Amino acid sequence: MTTATLFILLLLCMIMGMPIAIALGLSSIATILFFSNDSLASIALKLFEATSEHYTLLAIPFFILSSAFLSTGGVAKRLIDFAIDSVGHIRGGLAMASVMACMLFAAVSGSSPATVAAIGTIVIAGMVRAGYPEKFAAGVIANAGTLGILIPPSIVMLVYASATEVSAARMFMAGLIPGLMMGGILMIAIYIVAIVKDLPSQPFPGFKQLAKSGAIAMGGLMLIVIVLGSIYGGIASPTEAAAVAAVYAFLVAVIGYRDIGPMKNEPWRKQGESLPASIGRNTFHTLAAFPRSVVDKEVNRVVLDAAKTSLMLLFIIANAMLFAHVLTTERIPHSIAETIIEWGLPAWGFLIVVNILLLMAGNFMEPSAILLIMAPILFPIATQLGIDPIHLGIIMVVNMEIGMLTPPVGLNLFVTAGITKRSMGWVIKAALPWLSLLLIFLILITYIPQISLFLPEYLDSLRGH
Repeated sequence: MTTATLFILLLLCMIMGMPIAIALGLSSIATILFFSNDSLASIALKLFEATSEHYTLLAIPFFILSSAFLSTGGVAKRLIDFAIDSVGHIRGGLAMASVMACMLFAAVSGSSPATVAAIGTIVIAGMVRAGYPEKFAAGVIANAGTLGILIPPSIVMLVYASATEVSAARMFMAGLIPGLMMGGILMIAIYIVAIVKDLPSQPFPGFKQLAKSGAIAMGGLMLIVIVLGSIYGGIASPTEAAAVAAVYAFLVAVIGYRDIGPMKNEPWRKQGESLPASIGRNTFHTLAAFPRSVVDKEVNRVVLDAAKTSLMLLFIIANAMLFAHVLTTERIPHSIAETIIEWGLPAWGFLIVVNILLLMAGNFMEPSAILLIMAPILFPIATQLGIDPIHLGIIMVVNMEIGMLTPPVGLNLFVTAGITKRSMGWVIKAALPWLSLLLIFLILITYIPQISLFLPEYLDSLRGH
């Protein structure tokens, strides 16, 4: 009765158009009040614990802030220039460079919609000007943007880690090879289509230009080294690396590239040229020399936007954790686990059920909410069937990637529609052919666990020696 009430209330709230966070919280509170032996105090405690006791979740605001600085600053454009110089000379190279740019930006942002927005805004129009069909360009970017939540660091992986209490660092390690593999599959598919449709290629700019664009993009590329290197090397936890990433992204965007903030449009000082009196002797004097209103208008707007996004996501997480608390106290996951084990369902059969459930949920809900609701239910069943929790996490993340491309709540579809000024129907048709590659990739990830587990197990063995 309690289980039915909880899920029926949640479904009714969502059908009424209620925001997912409110729907989760309201259905949980109503179930506690009328059907549970739990106290009212547990509601306040769980909402407080959700954002104060889960150390891993602290990384989310930092990664969102670093992504905001990198998206607003010119990091995306410089990564695109470097990608085009690297692979643009191959047949269909501009589209392949777009995928490569999405992979690079994914490794510094952790967000799928942010990747589509930052890269797609520049490259879709560029591909159309170069002679690519607009539908082809939009489909490639919508799908490549999903790598934002698979290639570490990933906000969705942090949410899974906090929901199941597995290692966020191991999740990041597990996501690297699948992310590179998915990017490679997309690029191979583009190359085949480019040959069939005789799509154009760019002239090779030469190694000197390639080195130059690589050096210019190094400000963004170094963030990948700093974040992933510190995590994989055991130097910092994901939360500590996220804090460093936020500070580094600020320095790159405001002081390094000077795309935003008080030093915007100020040229670098040439050799032997004295600094203008208005700029001062160093960076700190430079910042102090500009009116406070300029700083507020540029940098503060980015920080405010990042804070709004963080609060929205953390509010969803807090209410989803309250929902998960009700599930746990009422032993709903354990009952479901016992039922499935009584059916004698093998591990491979259970994984089919998992994929179907997640693909269905991805049509209607935001990825973080899906993970926080489904992970506490699926996790105990998977462990009893001998499925590695890290492997289950990557399967869930890949399902969330597909959910980004399925209506009516596919976030990447909305972002792509906004960039192209086209209808949702048009964008769905553009993304659909490429979505089949993601489904094939999901099957590979589901039934070849070593794709996900090789890197974390290998790094663990190195540390063991």
